[in-house]
Order: sequence, then C-alpha cells, then structure tokens
Amino acid sequence: MSTTTNRKRIESIAYIAVFTALVFVFTMLVNVKWPFGNGGLIHLGNVPLFICAIILGKKAGAIAGAVGMGLFDLISGWVMWAPFTFVIVGLMGFAVGAITEKKRKIYWYAFSLVVALAIKLVGYYIAEWIIYGNAIVPLQSVPGNIIQIGLASVLVLIAIKPLEAAAKRVGIKNV
Repeated sequence: MSTTTNRKRIESIAYIAVFTALVFVFTMLVNVKWPFGNGGLIHLGNVPLFICAIILGKKAGAIAGAVGMGLFDLISGWVMWAPFTFVIVGLMGFAVGAITEKKRKIYWYAFSLVVALAIKLVGYYIAEWIIYGNAIVPLQSVPGNIIQIGLASVLVLIAIKPLEAAAKRVGIKNV
C-alpha cells in the first residue's frame, strides 16, 4: 500500500473518531429529558451526526452515529436501548450520507434529514413496542423525536455550507 493511501486511511479513521466523540459528547452533555410518556431525551447528538454524514459520507455517518449514541446509551444507564440505538442511528447516518454524497444541494440535505426522521420514528416505535410489549405506548415518544430531529435539522441546515467550505479548504472529502 502506498504512503498516500495509508495517510488517507489514517485521516479517515481520525475524522470518524472525532465525529464519534462529538456525537457522544453532544448527546451526553446537551440534553433534556422528555417529560412525557416513557421519557427519552431531546439532545443535540444528531447535529454532529448529520454534519459527519453530509461531509464525510454514509460509512462515516453510520459509524459515528451508531457508536457515539450507542456508547451514550451504555454509559448513561439506557443499556437495553443500546442495540436498538446502534442500528437505528447507524441507519440514520448511513441514509443521510447516501442521499447527500452526490447531491450537494441544500434541498437534498433537507430531504435526507426528513428521511432520518422517518427512520428514527419507525425504528424507535418498533424498539419501544418490543421493549414495552405495547403498540400504543410508543406513540408518546413521537413528539420528542420530532422536536429532537427538527432542532438538529435547523442547526445543521444553517451551519452546513460554511462547514463544507471549511472542510474543502483543508482537503476533507467523503471517506
């Protein structure tokens, strides 16, 4: 393997590790417990997740989301949620990255975030149905999930173009 290839691989691993840490930290430190229904959190972990997926691509988005938020669940006492979070948030990151890899327009970014919301709503509905054994109870989490992804989407759509420009200036490309 060439030195250039090794360097790019190491850079990719480093970028993914940084975004994974950001997803974890933004989920852990910037959150509010949803006061209705079964609880859950409204957090900002989706902001670095979506930025990672848009700038670095589907593989990086899937890894950063799955590992960052899955680790949060394990460490913060939401252990039974960790496998579900790993899959659901990994799929969210993958979907956002897959949709935006070749379509670098703001409306595609917005569309990808709507797809992420759909994955979150369906995924966590199924997870709660399995955990609680009830098809009605999971509906209580829908408003919190919409608020969480809606807030993250607004922040990402405001910040993404300047962040993309900065990434381009330093030579960061989809991994």
